[in-house]
Amino acid sequence: MDWSRVGSVLGPNIDVDILPSTSARKPNRSPADDLAVAPESVARSDGDLVDANPPDALIGPEGDAEKPAGPFAPLALPTYRMFWIASLFSNTGTWVHEIGAGWLMSTLDGSPQMVSAVRAATALPIVLLAVPAGALSDRVDRRKMMLIVQCWLMAIAATAAMLTYLERITPVGLLILTIMMGLGVVLHVPTWQASIPEIVSRKHLPQAIALGSVSFNLARSVGPAVGGLLIAGIGTWAAFGVNALSFGVVLLAVFFWKRTRVTPSPSDTFFQSMRAGLVMVTSRGEMRGVLVRVGLFVLPASSLWALLPLVARGQLAWDARGYGYLVGAIGLGAVLAAVWLPRLRTHLGVDLTLVAAMLAYAVGLAIMAATPYRGPAILAALVVGTGWMAVLTTLNATAQMALPDEMRARGMSCYLSAMAMAMAAGSMVWGKVAAMQSPTFALAAASASLFVVCIVTLFWPKNHIVDELAEPVVQASA
Repeated sequence: MDWSRVGSVLGPNIDVDILPSTSARKPNRSPADDLAVAPESVARSDGDLVDANPPDALIGPEGDAEKPAGPFAPLALPTYRMFWIASLFSNTGTWVHEIGAGWLMSTLDGSPQMVSAVRAATALPIVLLAVPAGALSDRVDRRKMMLIVQCWLMAIAATAAMLTYLERITPVGLLILTIMMGLGVVLHVPTWQASIPEIVSRKHLPQAIALGSVSFNLARSVGPAVGGLLIAGIGTWAAFGVNALSFGVVLLAVFFWKRTRVTPSPSDTFFQSMRAGLVMVTSRGEMRGVLVRVGLFVLPASSLWALLPLVARGQLAWDARGYGYLVGAIGLGAVLAAVWLPRLRTHLGVDLTLVAAMLAYAVGLAIMAATPYRGPAILAALVVGTGWMAVLTTLNATAQMALPDEMRARGMSCYLSAMAMAMAAGSMVWGKVAAMQSPTFALAAASASLFVVCIVTLFWPKNHIVDELAEPVVQASA
């Protein structure tokens, strides 16, 4: 399960696109150097690498590698299509589980601190272990790693379902299970992120990442409503059970995946690998900028994810079904953003797109704080979803472009860690503010903070990675 933030929250997150061009190579690295570490690869005339025995991902229509790939092109590749469908099932299960966990905690202990602690417990393992997990992913067989992790996640979800069905679950027990789920997520996300270039070619990488976000947000549109119906009709345990089954779908996809390209393990030690990853991230201006901006955005934006169960139950007088509708509206807004985001980036550029998306999130958050009516709250959730999707996919794309292939897992684990750290800190801070004042006051204060973040982003120095970002997006939307 991705668990928000990883894309939801962290939602594996997990939330677009970037195609590392040859100009993004390290200055002292040549295609010949790449051949030295990847003997199964050959160099094309344009300097890009392809496998000598290409996987499905490298075979395009009519074999024309220079044609701009359409936004759905990766789905024509059997391996990617298999993973995308499995991911859709898993993400839906994740959101069903997410609704169940948040609603269960608000039933067991309705204090703002405990409800927001669910979000913090999800993020804690990612904050502490994302960088070691990224280093481990660059050293082991990623397929075997994902098989083990999916079994672990399935067992945790099944345990939560059983304890809830037997009415033996407690607030502390729920938090412990959430932390254990986070341990699986922190191992899965960087491993999967680093595996995408093995499944699709460079030409299809932007579209593959964007389609991953579409899958996650389609699930966010449907999963919460399904979760609300399951909770209201059967019980919270059913939400956890459905998530356990969804991990089985991913397990089958990974089992049938036959790797055609293997990245050589680093020759240095595990701790040297960790240190190299941290040095690489902190030494690149593009990555430093991404980490700072993702932290500045997620810190106030996390208030809604942490307090939404209380808003639904108290401010809007809604049951679990209504809570599911709210989260589903956020997911629908994110799907809509995936449609217009390429065009918006074409007209505004990346920097102004980030500012516009943050403003949309801030306005939606302000409306959510002010209205006691369900209709405006649903509309506000749609606006919030578009802003969340646009900001995080753009920052994710910038990070992907700035990272070299051989250190991608470690670099993306640092991105994930920064996002989780901001999510955990924001959840606890806004939970405390809500306890001292009210959830409405906390959301209003977070909205005001986001307006300040918009000003900071507007004057943030540009870099060449951002300048290059718009071009592949324009081609993908053609």
